[in-house]
Amino acid sequence: MKAAKRVWLAPLLAVAIAAMAVAVGQNQVLAGSRAAAIPEPAISSTDLGGLVSSSKGPEAGVWVIAETGDLPTKFAKIVVTDDQGRYVIPNLPTANYKVWVRGYGLIDSKPVQGTPGKALDLNALVAPSPLAAAQYYPADYWLSLLKVPPKSAFPMEKSGIQTQAQWIDAIKGNMQLIQLGDKATREIPEALGKFQTSSEAWEALLKNGETPINPGRLDPKVLGSVMADWTDRIAAGELPPAPSRPQGLERNLVITEWDWSDAKGFLHDDIATDKRNPSVNANGLIYGLEQFSADVIDVLDPNSGKTSRISVPVRDPNMPESIRGGAPLTWGQENVRPGVASLHSPMMDGKGRLWITAQFRGKSAQPDFCKAGSTLPSAQFYPLNRNFTAGDQNGREVEVYDPETKKFTMIDTCFGTHHLEFAGDANNTLWFSGGENVVGWINTKVFDETGDAARAQGWCPYILDTNGNGKVDAYVGPDQPVDPTKDKRIGGGGPGQPDYVNTYGMAVNPIDGSIWETNFSFPGAILRVDPGTNPPYTCKTEIFNAPPGAYRAKGIDIDRNTGIVWVTFATSSTLAAFDRRKCKILNGPTATGNHCPEGWTLYTTPGPKFKGLDAEDAQINSDWHYLEWIDQFDVFGLGSNVPIVPGSNSDSVVAFQPNTRKFLTFRVPYPIGFYSRGVDGRVDDPSAGWKGKALWSTYATYMPWHMEGGKGQQAKVVKLQLRPNPLAR
Repeated sequence: MKAAKRVWLAPLLAVAIAAMAVAVGQNQVLAGSRAAAIPEPAISSTDLGGLVSSSKGPEAGVWVIAETGDLPTKFAKIVVTDDQGRYVIPNLPTANYKVWVRGYGLIDSKPVQGTPGKALDLNALVAPSPLAAAQYYPADYWLSLLKVPPKSAFPMEKSGIQTQAQWIDAIKGNMQLIQLGDKATREIPEALGKFQTSSEAWEALLKNGETPINPGRLDPKVLGSVMADWTDRIAAGELPPAPSRPQGLERNLVITEWDWSDAKGFLHDDIATDKRNPSVNANGLIYGLEQFSADVIDVLDPNSGKTSRISVPVRDPNMPESIRGGAPLTWGQENVRPGVASLHSPMMDGKGRLWITAQFRGKSAQPDFCKAGSTLPSAQFYPLNRNFTAGDQNGREVEVYDPETKKFTMIDTCFGTHHLEFAGDANNTLWFSGGENVVGWINTKVFDETGDAARAQGWCPYILDTNGNGKVDAYVGPDQPVDPTKDKRIGGGGPGQPDYVNTYGMAVNPIDGSIWETNFSFPGAILRVDPGTNPPYTCKTEIFNAPPGAYRAKGIDIDRNTGIVWVTFATSSTLAAFDRRKCKILNGPTATGNHCPEGWTLYTTPGPKFKGLDAEDAQINSDWHYLEWIDQFDVFGLGSNVPIVPGSNSDSVVAFQPNTRKFLTFRVPYPIGFYSRGVDGRVDDPSAGWKGKALWSTYATYMPWHMEGGKGQQAKVVKLQLRPNPLAR
């Protein structure tokens, strides 16, 4: 198979190289004359600017990339050309830069040297073929070529999958870790060996884990056949549709990047400030958590460009690894995932401290204050007695890092932790998802005053007010049967209710203090918890199931003015608004999930769609939206309370403008493979306009060696700013 593939590619490469040479010559001859009448943009001593032209004339909506290795860590800045092909890269540190042009419909221009303060016109290279142009497309465009099994193939008895949407959900689940459709996943690695057919190669690859594509519930033979068909068609020349170039406000984006971590590091997420007050930690350090790859916090000083690492302690020195693995085809037998703490989800408080969900006690049992017989109110109401498994999200506890003292404090929790969110109350209550059938909290004010983990924490089971009297009448213990005449508990609550509530995303409503979580099941649901005046005794839950066409609720955040809840449904690539004020029913015997369809409004995010889907699922596209963040304070510049979601499979962050009902896609084009799990927004100087504020994110793929550049590539901190026009300085 591979020998034939190489033979087939040889003439194509020869043609491409010849065409490229012609294109280069044309560009060099014509660029100057085509651009002669366009005025140069104004630049200062810290800027780079000029005109970008190709053989077709000025190139609008393409990226100009300036990169240097002269600074403490590799540094790059990227801007987009205006409608006349002009660009300005503002505020560059003093260094020598390699500068080149990248854009859809082009191939990369040859890098030229540039220094700030000097005009630099650039020759763009028109792609000599559609194949050459497509090498720069995001992963979701390539994935859209995948042929989902036809409706007639379902239900699949062996896997238990009933519909096309469930099949897509299973394959898209791999995007929890990596992009699917990038170069590394659409080609069979040479190191895997030689096979007679692509199906055989894919069967071996699925067992190896290099992708890593986990068949999960899917029949490996069926999945291998589908993947082989996909890669064979791509090898034979089938190409995805072309993405559009940045338009309008999308051209105002300024991207700044710094390397951090190392070539093996799995940077799960980062944090820059306190979400409730984005001026906290102004001009300060950016922190990122390594998950599985190392028990460290990566640190960037964006002012100096210096990076460092902070080791995170664990209580049990004999803790097992969070996840055993590596990538044998890339790293041989080296284990590149030796971490034990399973670091996850940092949150910054008003003092600039980091609160981290982390595992530090291994498989040891919970403290006695969690169990029956404890004087802790939550334990009396709903005792917890579990032995957590290493690597399980419900096995994490909490650690606090104080940058001033450089000390960690470990906080034992009875409940498991995953994502976390500060409330805006006087106690600075910190709420946690991932508790398996309970929502947990820490009263950080009490903890700071006493250092008493037991006294500071509590949890509530999810109890529905199904008799409709407005209060919690009946407590249903974890091992007790449900009394159908009283209120019901979600999670082990009897017929019609799930045995396990897999809460994932979390948000606190700043208007009424209610806690909202996503139930990360298929098709999914959202939960609202009202703590009441005396939790856990007054905790009431409402559940709202996913509406038709929305699958796998994941990210969640809230408009601080209206209380509208915004939810990302990862499988269906849907952004949904849920307005509880529209609900005709909120409690009572019918309020068990499907009682408020009028509260939902769905919006399908941009991107190419899979072909051959049934009409009800035809809107599903090939992107994946990991979490979600509402720009409550207009940090980015599109207005207050604009929902922003990561295009985890499309090299982008995507903003939705509620007033116009339109999406804006902000691409991060270099290196290809920008995998974001979320964003954070910080204000460094409120008087500096766009220069004084930014969104922060990171390359968060599980396998950084899948990014452009391959083995040796590192994760990057990504700063996103929106200026008033493409030439603003």
